[in-house]
Amino acid sequence: MTADTELDATARIARDLIRIDTTNWGEGKSAGETVAAEYVEAELRRLGLEPQLFDAAPGRTSVVARVPGRDSERPALVLHGHLDVVPADPANWSVDPFGGEVRDGMLWGRGAVDMKDMDAMILTSLDEILSSGQLPARELIVAFFADEENGGDFGSHYLVDSKPELFAGATEAVSEVGGYSVHVAGQRAYLLQTGEKALLWIRLTAHGVAAHGSRVIHDNAVTKLARAVTKLGEREWPLHLTTTTSALLAELARMHGAPADTDPVDLVERSGSAAGFLLGTLRVTSNPTLLNAGYKHNVIPDRAEALIDVRPFAGQEDEVLAQIRELIGPEIEIEIVHHDVGLENPFEGDIVDRMVAALHRHDPGAPILPYLMSGGTDNKALAKLGIDGYGFAPLKLSADLDFPAMFHGVDERVPLDALSFGHAVLRDFLLDC
Repeated sequence: MTADTELDATARIARDLIRIDTTNWGEGKSAGETVAAEYVEAELRRLGLEPQLFDAAPGRTSVVARVPGRDSERPALVLHGHLDVVPADPANWSVDPFGGEVRDGMLWGRGAVDMKDMDAMILTSLDEILSSGQLPARELIVAFFADEENGGDFGSHYLVDSKPELFAGATEAVSEVGGYSVHVAGQRAYLLQTGEKALLWIRLTAHGVAAHGSRVIHDNAVTKLARAVTKLGEREWPLHLTTTTSALLAELARMHGAPADTDPVDLVERSGSAAGFLLGTLRVTSNPTLLNAGYKHNVIPDRAEALIDVRPFAGQEDEVLAQIRELIGPEIEIEIVHHDVGLENPFEGDIVDRMVAALHRHDPGAPILPYLMSGGTDNKALAKLGIDGYGFAPLKLSADLDFPAMFHGVDERVPLDALSFGHAVLRDFLLDC
């Protein structure tokens, strides 16, 4: 174990936040974010700011504060994180997922990379800037949202829809899952997230005849659902390259010394653990994530349900949904549980240049690659206000850490030195942004 005196401020705050259980099971069931929001509010007040707390529902609290910038003529930047985490089953972990344990030079726990590490980096970056008597380059709107892991209905979407004035004057936003290092062809590089796929969460429902478990029943809801789930889970959607993924593949080919027409899947798979994130950016995915049917071993139920996490590309949602309907057939009902947009910004411009410069200040010469995220962030909600979102939670990681596996995985952890690196890069970016 590492004593508090041996932890820097970023690791200490991240550990404290991990120890606050903010589990979000989805569909309104949550441990709540209020305690974590109050912790963040106290940190922001200590910096001389005036944060506001907003409750979308009891226990579902978000925090927003404004930080003045040196250039009041420039548009504001939204700097945001989320306070909730996905569930963790302690039986599967080698540590208490909410213990915030430090071992082997790493901070362990649910939220260590998604995304209480970035929450902590935001707070310590602001602390260093403001306590030194400086200001960020431009005004910041700092937000810590509830409910990101369920699409933001009680967090970012709630605030964007009900209190859009909180984000007045902002044109760009920075949040999670970008700016972290990967190792390609023996060289460290950084993925800078400039876009993300769309989100389509659907529920499949099959109906049949309820009966005794010993009978011959051909109209079995579970059997019908199982067929549909298998078809979707095994579906390999066609390759689809966007502007961002085409640019990424060109850079990967250059780094590998491979021909430009190398098969995209082969090229990505050569990139080690980075493939865990990148493969999902090459095609639509449709993954079964939950099954629910029955109530007793000897009773055939008349209803069975499954949740499917579908990630189309921006603008393809209706087309993909139509193909799903055709694939699973008319006997299965489809309900859209949550739908959100895809985003894609150019890998160019002032904000990208400043993120690249901040990374190069701390890791000179490292290639910076464009990245379309296969998942999603609260940038989707901010896009409704015309705010362009980027992922920039910088971390310098060792080649032997399977970083993609940390997201929603077992034994989630982040290296302490990566936290120190990240907060310094983020601080310099905010001073220059």
